Amino acid sequence: MAFSFFQKIGRAIAGHSRVDDDTLDSIEEALVESDMGVDTTLKIIDNLEERVDRDKYMSQEELRGMLREEISALIPDTPSGPELKGHPHIILVVGVNGVGKTTTIGKLAHYWKRQGKKVLLGAADTFRAAAVDQLDIWADRAGVEIVKQQMGSDPAAVAYDTVKSAVSRGSDVVLIDTAGRLHNRVDLMNELTKIRNSVRKVVPDGPHEVLLVLDASTGQNAFAQAKEFARATDITGLVVTKLDGTAKGGVVVGVSDQFNIPVRFIGVGEKIEDIKPFDKDSFVAALFNPEDI
Repeated sequence: MAFSFFQKIGRAIAGHSRVDDDTLDSIEEALVESDMGVDTTLKIIDNLEERVDRDKYMSQEELRGMLREEISALIPDTPSGPELKGHPHIILVVGVNGVGKTTTIGKLAHYWKRQGKKVLLGAADTFRAAAVDQLDIWADRAGVEIVKQQMGSDPAAVAYDTVKSAVSRGSDVVLIDTAGRLHNRVDLMNELTKIRNSVRKVVPDGPHEVLLVLDASTGQNAFAQAKEFARATDITGLVVTKLDGTAKGGVVVGVSDQFNIPVRFIGVGEKIEDIKPFDKDSFVAALFNPEDI
């Protein structure tokens, strides 16, 4: 994936014959333009300044290597391979409307089914028009079962029925879609709390994960969304969508750094198989090389 980040950083470094304040200013500008966020950018620049002052002279390649190290250090480590903690392993999926939440659930269902897991979906986003129908379509595409009720039904009741069905059917993974409303954070928090309590009536240690779906192409809006959802519930991982050739990879670095939340999966296309577990090393390498992950 050829991120715009690569071209911007490449120009920032290559445009100077030696490492000085102008070089660092150019890198800072490139990082901000890549939607890494001001706070994360300043962390990186401060650390680079210290290393440059200590080492005095360095080549462009050495500076590039240092920059890679600083960026990598800010991304929380993700366990090797998506870990399934319970049986069934229950995941709440949250995110504002339009980020690809329902699509992501369908892709995750397909991913785990290919891993040989029995997957069940729960359509608890019962307030948005056509949300249940959309998830039903993705369940069919992925070849997995779904628990649903009529639009307007109580999301907590849907979650309860889903988990109860998962236990009786021997499901390995349960993915529960939730409403993507942020206009009133108190309502969102109350709803997610009710869903969590309903899940625990059946599986006391559930849900095992709360995944927040973010659209990488929305830039700074992704930070605002992460902030609001982090206030409303305990986010355990991120799924970043639309990380294709037009996306800005800096969002991944900035959000995961600012909120100390690991990235679990990335979406890299529109097909059902276009999702993969996040690998920090290959991701950072792709930021600096015009190659696909």
